[in-house]
Amino acid sequence: MATETATRARATDLEHLRSSLSGLVIGPEDEGYDEARSIWNGAIDRRPACFARCTGVADVVAAVRCARERDLQVAVLAGGHGVDALCDGGLVIDLLPMKGIRVDPVARTARAEAGVLWGELDRETQLFGLATVGGIVTHTGIAGLTLGGGIGWLMRKHGATVDNLLSADVVTAEGEIVTVSEAENPDLFWAIRGGGGNFGIVTSFEYRLHPVGPIVLAGPIFHPLEDAPEVLRFYREFIAAAPDELTTIFDLSVPPALPSLPEEVHGRPVVMVGACYAGSPDEGAEVVRPLKQFGRPLVDLLEPKPYTALQSMFDPVVPHGWHRYWKSVELPPLTDAAIDTLVEHSAALTSPKSYCIVFQLGGALARVGEDATAFSQRDAAHNVNINAVWTEEDPDAERHIAWARDFFDAMQPHARGRVYVNFLGEEGGERERQAYGAGTYERLVELKRGYDPTN
Repeated sequence: MATETATRARATDLEHLRSSLSGLVIGPEDEGYDEARSIWNGAIDRRPACFARCTGVADVVAAVRCARERDLQVAVLAGGHGVDALCDGGLVIDLLPMKGIRVDPVARTARAEAGVLWGELDRETQLFGLATVGGIVTHTGIAGLTLGGGIGWLMRKHGATVDNLLSADVVTAEGEIVTVSEAENPDLFWAIRGGGGNFGIVTSFEYRLHPVGPIVLAGPIFHPLEDAPEVLRFYREFIAAAPDELTTIFDLSVPPALPSLPEEVHGRPVVMVGACYAGSPDEGAEVVRPLKQFGRPLVDLLEPKPYTALQSMFDPVVPHGWHRYWKSVELPPLTDAAIDTLVEHSAALTSPKSYCIVFQLGGALARVGEDATAFSQRDAAHNVNINAVWTEEDPDAERHIAWARDFFDAMQPHARGRVYVNFLGEEGGERERQAYGAGTYERLVELKRGYDPTN
């Protein structure tokens, strides 16, 4: 992030970096520059002065020290889903080449470097029938999702991603390498578990793994959007008694005509209720039976499948390059009024690519102490993510953005006033305070002053 004195990188800075790194340094005149700055959200169009493609920790240290010595504006790129992955005129420390993964099936742990994506980590851990709590899209980076807290299909059974983080290696703003865990540098370990990338650059993560798969009972059930009010009222009662093993997500959208989606839902407004049972598929079949028997579903794909297939389920509808603007709220248990507002505004979406996705929280996630990690959203029942999505040639970008903002405003009477930090856009300091709450936010600010006082 920039400071008041941060400068734009110059040609001499690029030469200094090239002599310091074993990885590539890519500037505006170099082949691959436009590809490097093309991240997941096509609406972000920034022109960094250079990319430092780090192949290992030594490259990260060299890039940080160069930025510090020359007071350069810095951004950190890992998976590229975050709104702050690039900076205009500055140095992007690119961790994507750092792909090392080591799974210990006996200890049930995995160590992964910061450029690893969730699909890559799942592929390695599933060789041993193991997984940790990860994102729901395979091309999401493990780094950004973990540092913001981490929610996914296994969270109600095993907690947030940060609840499964055992240790991490961090390059500090001074260019020093430290290990953080409950036993080493515990204050910094607390901060990176939900505090985002504000305290240094995490170069590797050590996760606790759990027996999961390779086959799980999981998948979506699609209902027509006109049935959504009654479907979601039933859903509310169903999840109130759901065991921790069951995590659900519902989505209000218009599925595209993709080969991976059944023809019955192509181009039709739907409410999709997705579920994953983190236990025996046979046991899960009894748990989800009421969900499968309710109403008149268009398609029911809630069935045994590979865990990796579940993890890639949303990939076709969230590709790289589409333009995105999102808003988010947290909800207590669903009320009739909240359900009606969700359905009304989803029915009025202005782009067939837009959607509203709602995550069921609770379970193990809620039983971790509010102060145990910087990820402190422990008492919400649902996370709502409103996504306006369009393509570059679409002339109605402002109309789509207005839809998301109006939707967000309409949800305020039902919301808790908090927000999941990984669903924050560029919304200013007050929303950041809301994300953490006053006590956690002040503790993070104090730690920031100690570890990175010049930002």
